Amino acid sequence: MSGLLDTSMVVRYLTGDPPEMAARAAGVIDSEEDLAVTDGVLMETAYVLTSVYGVERATVVDNLMTFLQKENIGGFGLDKGLLLQALLLCRPSGRVSFADALLWAAARSTNAKVVYSLDERFPSDGVEVRRGDTSVVS
Repeated sequence: MSGLLDTSMVVRYLTGDPPEMAARAAGVIDSEEDLAVTDGVLMETAYVLTSVYGVERATVVDNLMTFLQKENIGGFGLDKGLLLQALLLCRPSGRVSFADALLWAAARSTNAKVVYSLDERFPSDGVEVRRGDTSVVS
């Protein structure tokens, strides 16, 4: 990886708005350079697309997945396949937040043994979720 992308680059690339900035973002993202995004950038991009641009959640997920499937784009410190799986957890509804899904991907990517969450909807596939008491979800 030779560079990290920030939210403004990803949002401009995905929205095409405004055209001049979108063209500059495309010049970087569509290049041959290996680039990466952090989970924070993915969360903020999802937030901006849904709240500022009013894009439907499923469309945001689809667009982020297409973006991540570009050969030169990777997740910073996170397994790309797990990032894609995490986004799929968010697609059907608001049941799993983008933040929780990306934390799930981080736990799986780093082999974290436990995630502590009070959220009953936190995805537990492949991670142990502890609620801060004696309840454990596996």
